[in-house]
Amino acid sequence: MGLIEKTLSSIGPLDERAAASAQERLDSLTKPLGSLGCCEDLVRRYAAIRHDPTARLGRRAITVFVADHGIAAEGVSAYPKSVTLEMLRNIAGGGAAISVIARASGYHLAVTDVGVETDTSADPIPGVRYRRIGAGTANFLRGPAMSIAQVRAAIEAGIEAALTEAADGATLIGLGEMGIGNTTAAAAVLANLTEVEAARLVGRGTGLDDRGLQRKLEVVEAGLRLHRAARGDAIATLAALGGFEIAAMTGACLGAAAERIPVVVDGFIATAGAIAAERLRPGLHQHLFFGHRSAERGHAAVLEAIGARPILDLDIRLGEGVGAALAMKLIEAALLLFHEMATFASAGVSGRSR
Repeated sequence: MGLIEKTLSSIGPLDERAAASAQERLDSLTKPLGSLGCCEDLVRRYAAIRHDPTARLGRRAITVFVADHGIAAEGVSAYPKSVTLEMLRNIAGGGAAISVIARASGYHLAVTDVGVETDTSADPIPGVRYRRIGAGTANFLRGPAMSIAQVRAAIEAGIEAALTEAADGATLIGLGEMGIGNTTAAAAVLANLTEVEAARLVGRGTGLDDRGLQRKLEVVEAGLRLHRAARGDAIATLAALGGFEIAAMTGACLGAAAERIPVVVDGFIATAGAIAAERLRPGLHQHLFFGHRSAERGHAAVLEAIGARPILDLDIRLGEGVGAALAMKLIEAALLLFHEMATFASAGVSGRSR
């Protein structure tokens, strides 16, 4: 049994007893019943995923996967492919948005090169983990973006990243990514795995003008026609149209669920990885929090299609895990209220009248 199959078999149902126990405490706190709204749902779901009625919060981590895309050669991004390597250095060096938020929040930031075109592993960038599957994916208009073996290796890299965080005591993991061209790959993957049409999924990414947006849509639609045999199959779709970092995020969702660790999914691209994980293990979405609704056009359509309610809606479209990290702060706040608010009994406050 391979790592992927072992991980899939290890994912169990949520602990509804833990959720019910957490609800009992929520109802005992000095507030009207249900008055903390969605914050109470965050606590219940956290307890159920963790199988922990006390909803203890441990180490928090953000894991960012970085890779290049062959489809960038088709002019689908406003930035050159060289930016992927430059941003890998920037994230690891502490200068990116996610670096700032993680540092200020006390989150462990793990940055993994799963396939940047330029290989820097011989002279490693400080703070970068190397789990390279290749020097970027192939152009999916010329053939599959990856081989099946590469998809499996990328998923395994994501599983291993989650297992590493679990071994280090993480109880909450945020997902992020970086890679020029990856909104194109994500749109294609999502179109193949959901009922949402490409025209609703393709957005401006890093800031395309109208002409660039039309070109991007044409590229995605051509890719979908070329790889229509992969439709609905997660592994085949990732191989045909995906990216190393998208597949790695698929693996991270699976690995974290197997370890009973909630995952906070970032935006549009991370959602593509999460949807692929859901196709591999139906029901996996119950183990995930969707951190925010991205300003990238297709994200709202996908969230609606899968019935997911994002925690935040801030018009963010940066990637890197920024939206996930901000949502993690709200989850922390909800858990802080759960643990530190007084109960009616402890505070001597009268409860509801019968």
